[in-house]
Amino acid sequence: MTESLPVEATELTAATLFDQIGGEPAVEAVVDLFYDRVLADPLLADYFGGVEIGRLKRHQRLFIGQALGAKRPFPGRTMKRAHEGLAVTDAAFDRVVEHLAASLADAGLDEKTIGSIAELLLPLKADIVRA
Repeated sequence: MTESLPVEATELTAATLFDQIGGEPAVEAVVDLFYDRVLADPLLADYFGGVEIGRLKRHQRLFIGQALGAKRPFPGRTMKRAHEGLAVTDAAFDRVVEHLAASLADAGLDEKTIGSIAELLLPLKADIVRA
């Protein structure tokens, strides 16, 4: 089963966000910045032990791209299934959001655009946090 954002979100908001931020090259750069931050964070690094980071980055690029309106489909598992057994805490989720916002800012996005992206992704918290 694949994960999809609500149709109204992808049609009304995200369809323009992907292009506004610069498409695939921008998403790739943000994902690289994001994982540099996440993997260096002592609160988060243990979640990624034994994970092939190159594969994870490719997967994340597809997910973020689809969330922002890219035409390429996201073939991954649901957020709930992808995070089963990881015992993700509220604190860890919030830190990930902080790192994503900082990575988007480092990539040159303005606060309004970062807020729009956060609005699309924050509803996934209920499927990710399990501890």
